[in-house]
Amino acid sequence: MKKILGLDLGTNSIGWAVVNAETETRNDGTTYLKPVGINAAGSRIIPMSADILGDFDKGNSVSQTAERTNYRSVRRLHERNLLRRERLLRVLRIIGFLPKHFDEQIDRYGKFAQNREPKLPWRKKEDGKMEFLFKDSFNEMLADFAINQPQLVADGKKIPYDWTIYYLRKKALTQKITKEELAWILLQFNQKRGYYQLRGEEEEQEDKLVEYLAQKVVSVEATNEKKGDEVWYNVHLENGMIYRRTSREPLDWIGKVKEFIVTTDLEKDGTPKKDKEGNVKRSFRAPKEDDWTLLKKKTEADIDNSHKTVGRYIYDSLLQKPDQKIIGKLVRTVERKFYKDELIQILRKQQEYIPELQDEALYASCIEELYPNNEAHRNNIAKPDFVNMFVNDILFYQRPLKSKKSLISDCPYETRFDKDGNEHPIKCIAKSNPLFQEFRLWQFVQYLRIYQRENDVDVTNEFLKTEDDYVMLFSWLNDRVSIKQDTLLNSYFKIKKQKGQEHYP
Repeated sequence: MKKILGLDLGTNSIGWAVVNAETETRNDGTTYLKPVGINAAGSRIIPMSADILGDFDKGNSVSQTAERTNYRSVRRLHERNLLRRERLLRVLRIIGFLPKHFDEQIDRYGKFAQNREPKLPWRKKEDGKMEFLFKDSFNEMLADFAINQPQLVADGKKIPYDWTIYYLRKKALTQKITKEELAWILLQFNQKRGYYQLRGEEEEQEDKLVEYLAQKVVSVEATNEKKGDEVWYNVHLENGMIYRRTSREPLDWIGKVKEFIVTTDLEKDGTPKKDKEGNVKRSFRAPKEDDWTLLKKKTEADIDNSHKTVGRYIYDSLLQKPDQKIIGKLVRTVERKFYKDELIQILRKQQEYIPELQDEALYASCIEELYPNNEAHRNNIAKPDFVNMFVNDILFYQRPLKSKKSLISDCPYETRFDKDGNEHPIKCIAKSNPLFQEFRLWQFVQYLRIYQRENDVDVTNEFLKTEDDYVMLFSWLNDRVSIKQDTLLNSYFKIKKQKGQEHYP
């Protein structure tokens, strides 16, 4: 008796059966297996949601671990936030900045007792009610609002205690605050650190300047150029700039204020690049109102134009418009440098008033607490500087990226020999290396051929006659992420399609 395994493979299930079979002989002498009964059978259902199953049926690859990866990323961010807080609290305890009720609730490692997370500005009184710790600063803020918004505090009315943190962030820039108030500010900076991109994809690169621009439209001019069913329009802005875009419908933008993200190419000395005609090389993008980049750049532009720090900008806005929503409305995600600059200003100013921030013995104790086994790093930051420690070693510390050189292949054409005569391979150049990218672009330029479709004749020499022509083409291509054939032929070589023809001549 032999057995046959049969499988029924589906998109989200597998059916199986084990069939008993006997060997039978045909008239011509050959043999075959004849099923005589089912030994066992069953099915395995693969749990899969309807949306994932739909993508699978369409041929889209779906990773079952993607959801777990997202959850793991959230856990890591949360754990790193707690680690920064624990390191901060250990230092604040050593220099004596924590209120007594708060200090009693943490252990020597900066962790809170189980199921407890006290609030630094609030403490519980003997009668069980909560009491705000910084009443003096709150009353100073009330006096400020009595001048600017008297209706809010008239007849004994009060404003939220939480606004005191923004008043303290403004006050700390010019006046002395208590040690406990500074600790409250530091804990808030641990939560709100701003946006930071470490992977070489920063929007403000050395060769580009990305800005937010809001301008009134003076006139809209329709051109004779078309892109499929759409017409190219020149939108003239109030500052003299021209924004080009396509549209199927006429643009009724005259007199309206439009928001743009403007990217300007820069020279090595920081001056704007110019094209052959002497115009500044810049590109416009008119995103939707809820576009993340637009909101981010708009917020940063508002803060820059106010010439204030983030905390002072928020507090002064509350003075003028108390019903203003802060988080998610007044201040959205901004670059980390705004928060970092504000914290440095606060700490430098408070160093003038708080002697603990200048105590070398306390600084040495803090370094020993943070790095008991890392002597090399202790030596690197041995010079007493509490500002540098709080900013770069605790609150805004960023783990360096791990090297992935091991993933680069060995060069098949070249090796090296050591002093003992042993041969060792060398690594290929990384694809992301600027030298390799330049090589690939030069290779593309050299291999480029232009053929006349009618006669199948190579006419490249008519358009690229000298080395200077190749250099100019290289410079033009080097400013673009990608290129299409139509764009290259139409925009650069000025080869136009003839009317009634779908292809270039």
